[in-house]
Formats: sequence, C-alpha cells, structure tokens
Amino acid sequence: MNAFQLAPFLLIFPAIGVLFNGLVGRRFVEADAKSGEKWSGWFASTMAILAFIVAAMLFFSLRSNEFHAEAVKMFDWFNIPSANFYIPWTIQVDTLSVAMMLVVTGVGSLIHIYAIGYMHGDPDFSRFFAYLNLFLFFMLILVSGSTYLMLFVGWEGVGLCSYLLIGFWFDRIDEQGKAMNADAGRKAFIANRVGDLAMILAM
Repeated sequence: MNAFQLAPFLLIFPAIGVLFNGLVGRRFVEADAKSGEKWSGWFASTMAILAFIVAAMLFFSLRSNEFHAEAVKMFDWFNIPSANFYIPWTIQVDTLSVAMMLVVTGVGSLIHIYAIGYMHGDPDFSRFFAYLNLFLFFMLILVSGSTYLMLFVGWEGVGLCSYLLIGFWFDRIDEQGKAMNADAGRKAFIANRVGDLAMILAM
C-alpha cells in the first residue's frame, strides 16, 4: 500500500477517540474510577500517537517521493453533476502540511499523556479527553485541507474546541461570584469570531 493512502487515518484516529470518550468513556469512569480513567485517557492518547505515526509515515513517503506534493481525496463533499460542480474533501500532503501535522500530533500526544495525571479525579475526565481529541481532529483539518472551505471548517472547529476547553470548568466561581472560566471561554469565542470575519474577507 502507498503510504500516502494512509493520510485519511490522520483524521479517523482522533475521530474514533472522540466517539469513544463521548459515548462510552464516562461509563467506564463511573463504573471504576481508577481503571476507567486509564481506559479513557490512554485510549485518547493512543489515538493521538497513532495520528503522529501516520504523519511520520507521510513525511518519509514524501521524502522518498522527492518532496513532490500529493493530494489524497477522501470523498466529494458537495457534488452537483448537472452543474459540473463539486468540492472534494482532500488531504494535501506537502512539506508545509506534513511539518504542521508532525507538530500538531507530536505536541498533541504529549499534552494528552500529561493530561492523564493532571485531570486525575475530575468527574468529567472523559469529557475533557473527548474535547482534546476533537481539538486535534479539527487542527489536523486546518493544516491538511486542500481547499479554503476545509481550512475554514478546521478554523471554526478549533475555535469551538478552544471555547469548550477554556470554559471546561464553567461552573467554578471566583471570590467575586463570577464564573471566570465561562467568561474566559466566551471572550475567546468572540475573539475567534472577529478572526472569522477577517478570514472570510481574505477568502
């Protein structure tokens, strides 16, 4: 198999992590906190590490291909045959995108592993890791998309995940009675919407 054909797994692995922790991760933690956290945290971390391995394989394949860019089509996102109009969902594999894939998945894997200990004992342990995998998923769309539309989807997803992670402990109140984390999340969300306007104008 051509290693470039593995490119879709960059997105598939984090998506699997999101589904696992989003659907069943909490049940594992509630059934047995100690083993449940291990299952939840290490499953999400393994998905991030596997995505890093795929990115590394793409790098070596790109190098053996004399760094000639490849576009790996996954499916047609919009397709209107009568109008001869279609927008493919395609992963761009070139030096810039692969470099960013390695950074995103490499640093992301380390953050996942660190968070296993950092989030120990939190009642929403699995929800946090679902958000982390989702952040990784959208970040990879952002850096690997071959069209402006994919870039925009990735950007919007990263903005959403920033809001979810910054405001993760939304119910915590400071000494003045303010929900500081929820407020910080809203500020980040509004700032990203300003960025949306600039990006749309640029597109």
